[in-house]
Amino acid sequence: MIVVLAMAAALWGLGVILRIPRSARLYMIGLLYVGVLFIQIALPFGHPLRMATGESAALWILLGVLAAIGVLYGRVVAWLRGRAQIKEQAEAPPVVRGETFTSSELERYARHIVLREVGGPGQKALRDARVLVIGAGGLGAPALQYLAAAGVGTIGVIDDEVVENANLQRQVIHSDSDIGLPKVFSAQAAMVAQNPYVEVLPYHRRLTETVAEALFGDYDLVLDGTDNFETRYLVNRAAVEAGTPLVSGALSQWEGQISVFDPARDAPCYACVFPRAPADGLAPSCAEAGVIGPLPGVIGSMMALEAIKLICGIGQTLRGEMLIYDALWGETRKITLSRRADCSVCGGRPTDGTLSSP
Repeated sequence: MIVVLAMAAALWGLGVILRIPRSARLYMIGLLYVGVLFIQIALPFGHPLRMATGESAALWILLGVLAAIGVLYGRVVAWLRGRAQIKEQAEAPPVVRGETFTSSELERYARHIVLREVGGPGQKALRDARVLVIGAGGLGAPALQYLAAAGVGTIGVIDDEVVENANLQRQVIHSDSDIGLPKVFSAQAAMVAQNPYVEVLPYHRRLTETVAEALFGDYDLVLDGTDNFETRYLVNRAAVEAGTPLVSGALSQWEGQISVFDPARDAPCYACVFPRAPADGLAPSCAEAGVIGPLPGVIGSMMALEAIKLICGIGQTLRGEMLIYDALWGETRKITLSRRADCSVCGGRPTDGTLSSP
């Protein structure tokens, strides 16, 4: 039995070193348990392999029952915490906004208002804006924080995951006490604590075609902070269909990229640039390849900045361009992106021809 426990500890430690998600590590240990239990039941008493793994199946069955009770208890606690958060959200008074800014709001946004490019009209545009952020993880966390701090009036956030210990190295909107809590509720609590003048709408669910179709039309702008190609293509299709500008960011190890996809204004969509997903293994996820902690903060903050420029109609946005940042060598470069007439998503769709505008 000691040998099996040592193997389980080795699997867990190797998973930690390789930054394998906690759920995957638990699955590996679960498979080890199933294998040992099979050995105990299938092999005759006295078999060397059975003797080496504890001699009796009863002890392993008892251990499995205790582990199942522990997992169930954790799930129930996480569910109760989530329900409590939902109840607090439902009982919270709605955000009331007057026609003019209060003295507290004027003081809060003073550094924006004195900027010639933003001023009072720009800050009002931010307050009236509705922005949807896909994902409350590495990219979504800093984007959400800066959108809330900037005074974006209504911020939606959709994510179906819960906070894990492995998230906290880079997803700075969450804290250790939030482990097990749905990310959208953890993010909502942090944003409202930072700025009570914004309304945060959390959607604790997986983004599907149906959900995207229902949500995107309610927002002026979408930020995509997801980490898989399936969801990125889904988000792009829904944004093109709704005619909504899409601020998209991506990460890998030391490098990040960001662009604004907006075919309704003659800029390319995501599928124009990446018509198909790369083959398996060519573009590993952050969990597989790793990512330096501050990099999501850099790219996520830039996504929030692009959103602010789009809302206020100021500066030069990244429509039709992609900015690539190499954090290891401190280098940035921009490449021009072109819309493809034969794009399977946006090809042939009419535009208003305002690529040169913010």
